[in-house]
Amino acid sequence: MTNSALSMTASATSLANQLIDKFRTREALIGVVGMGYVGLPFAVEKARVGFRVIGIDQNPRRVAALSRGESYISDVDSKELKRWVDEGKIQATVNFDNVPSLDAIVICVPTPLTKHLTPDLQYVENVTREIAKRLRPGQFISLESTTYPGTTEEVMLPILETSGLKAGVDFFLAHSPERVDPGNKRYTTKNTSKVVGAIDPISLKVAVAFYEQTIQKVVPVSSAATAELVKVFENTFRAVNIALVNELALLCDRMGLNVWEVLDAAFTKPFGIMPFYPGPGVGGHCIPVDPHYLEWKAKSLNFSTHFIALAGEINRRMPEFVREKAIRLLNREGIATTKAKVLIMGVTYKKDLADCRESPALEVMRLLQRDGMVVAYHDPYIPSLADGDRVLESVELSPDVVSDFDLVIIVTDHSNIDYTWLVENARQILDTRNATKNVTRYRERITLL
Repeated sequence: MTNSALSMTASATSLANQLIDKFRTREALIGVVGMGYVGLPFAVEKARVGFRVIGIDQNPRRVAALSRGESYISDVDSKELKRWVDEGKIQATVNFDNVPSLDAIVICVPTPLTKHLTPDLQYVENVTREIAKRLRPGQFISLESTTYPGTTEEVMLPILETSGLKAGVDFFLAHSPERVDPGNKRYTTKNTSKVVGAIDPISLKVAVAFYEQTIQKVVPVSSAATAELVKVFENTFRAVNIALVNELALLCDRMGLNVWEVLDAAFTKPFGIMPFYPGPGVGGHCIPVDPHYLEWKAKSLNFSTHFIALAGEINRRMPEFVREKAIRLLNREGIATTKAKVLIMGVTYKKDLADCRESPALEVMRLLQRDGMVVAYHDPYIPSLADGDRVLESVELSPDVVSDFDLVIIVTDHSNIDYTWLVENARQILDTRNATKNVTRYRERITLL
């Protein structure tokens, strides 16, 4: 190793050790870019252990709410958030002016798909450019947004080095994929193990020290690309298994068998199997999106991911299957689709959560409306819903209201719905979630997915 290389290594080690000391003494100032379902809970966890956090978000309404100490997601309590805001532990801003004062910057921005199901990294790239303009020696940057293997090193690193600083020498760069499960009360940001990969050994040492101050178990891996693949594999695993039981549901429909009975019996086996259940489609910020990141990356390497492509095809088909089954039920009662009134129960992508991102309920509603049906919805978590140029309001439930609809479709199985009452008052129900499993009366009114 040359004297120049030795000098660079010594300088990098010195900067890294200074930063690690700041993490351990809680003197480091933390920046979180993207204060949504990932960023806000992470900021709160950092505040809990004594760090000061500056949240950066392009949405001025979010920033205003944060500045008042008002939470807009269910996993963060407003009372606690206000405490940290009042104590100066959490601040929020719409700009990047504070970047030079930050010791660590965590990026939690969306990574959506284009209409062609290819990665859309515009948010990651834009944020990275803003950081690069203000980057200084001795800072740590971590990308938590889910993405394809290679993003941290192939996309972010070159942009950051336009600053004139060198990664692994002047600043430290890592990838630590978020594992947030919105609404999960058992596994939170703190007690969900954290996978961490970096672009070099010194950056990995810094990254592990950073996350160990907050997360109960940190799992270091050999590279940023490995960490990126871990996350897309986790969500692809779920997508493929959900597709398997969705396809089983389609087959059971043809065979006249109850897919829920089949699955419940299968899952009594104590080994070699794990529970997954069918539904009207997949939603949220992970399952419908992340597998396509891996699929796209594989294609760039001239490799075909057959399971992933097929799983996506099956899962995207499910809203259409719900439509087909609804039409069958209406036809059985002699009701034309153009005269039918349908009530959708639950429009969020997941039970007991106020989040409609990629919800299959939205596609089910569009399909039914396209057939000429009058479609309304009830969801205790979503008081109003944009539908093109219109805004739909969640209808209030009453015996007269429910019985006025020709068909009720349970799309999201919220826990605070009295399904026994619903069955007693509905003409007929299409249950896509087996929410009526424990209802004993009027079973003839219920059709399962």
